[in-house]
Order: sequence, then C-alpha cells, then structure tokens
Amino acid sequence: MPDPLSQYEAMAKVQTLRSQISSCQICRDRFAATATAHEPRPVVWFRPGAQILIIGQAPGARVHRSGRPFTDPSGDRLRDWLDMDEATFYDRKRVAIVPMAFCFPGYNAAKSDLPPPPICARTWQQRVMDVLSGIRLTILIGTYAQRWHLGVKASVTETVSGWQTHAPNTFPLPHPSWRNSGWLKKNPWFATDLLPTLRTEVRKALHD
Repeated sequence: MPDPLSQYEAMAKVQTLRSQISSCQICRDRFAATATAHEPRPVVWFRPGAQILIIGQAPGARVHRSGRPFTDPSGDRLRDWLDMDEATFYDRKRVAIVPMAFCFPGYNAAKSDLPPPPICARTWQQRVMDVLSGIRLTILIGTYAQRWHLGVKASVTETVSGWQTHAPNTFPLPHPSWRNSGWLKKNPWFATDLLPTLRTEVRKALHD
C-alpha cells in the first residue's frame, strides 16, 4: 500500500509547482511587445497519477481566453485522433496536458502565431516531468515538443514517419491544426497506420 504521507508530500509538491507556474510573469515584457500586447495567462493542466501525457506547443488565442487547453478546432481533431471523449481528455487524474510554453505567445504584426518562448521550457519543463510519475503513454505534438523530448533535429514529417521507432510508449504527432489538412492528405499512412496503433495504446494506458 502506498505511504499516505509520501502521497501527501507528492501532492503538496505538485500544488506548489502548479501555483508557481500559474503566477509566472517571466514573459510579461515579451508579450507586451507583441501585436496582441497581452498579459501572461499560464494554462496549467496536470496532476499526479495521470496515465497519458500530452506535450504540445503553446496555447492559442482561444485557449488564452478559456484557460483550458485545446478548446478549439485543433482540440476537436486531436480528440478524434486519440478516440477520446472530452470528459476523459479533461480528466486530470487520467490525462496531463503540458505545453512547451504555458502562455499564449501572441501574434506578430502579420497576425501569425509567434513561437513558444524557449525560456518557458528551460524554466518549467523538466520540473514538471519530475513530478509526473506513472505516465504510460506520451504524445509529442509538433517540432518543439519532439526536439526537446526526443533530442531530434529532423522535420516533423521525418520524425512522425519514424513513429515506430518510439512506439508503443511515445508517439510523435503533427500539430492537429486544420492548417495541416494538406499534410494529412499527402501522408495517408498517418491515418491508416499510425492512428489505429495510437488509439490502441491510448485504450491500454487508460484501462489496463
């Protein structure tokens, strides 16, 4: 039987970390200088005990407003890829969602998304990984997550096409943005080969 005191200490450690991330202001001046001139609003969505870890890029404008990860069409597509309903997806006892940057990076003058500030990952990423024990399946979405956690320098296409190298415990995915619909059409193996295996591993991680 797990030691209740150890469990309490682990939860207290996570709560402290969550609080520190939620109040982080290290990018305040950076965000003020963007076209959106917004305030930091870290989106923190993890706790101990989760079986599945989803590591994405950074919150978009909609998620910045909602304070909940993947509350946008990209989230709809991602949940379809995982064959996961919303209740399970947002159950922090089962799924941890950790972006490479916790805040919306903002837009540039051309209204394009800015990349996640590297200082966020340097400050928080490993600290979060250190408190997430019991992860059975890790899903890495996009270049930033894949380069950090896999140590690769390849393109997303190269990394995702080599998904079997990392399966069954880790799956690299493209970003589920609808702007990647053309990529999905050019790479039909993603739907025919990778997704069925990923969905099987999702079910195993949640129910075994």
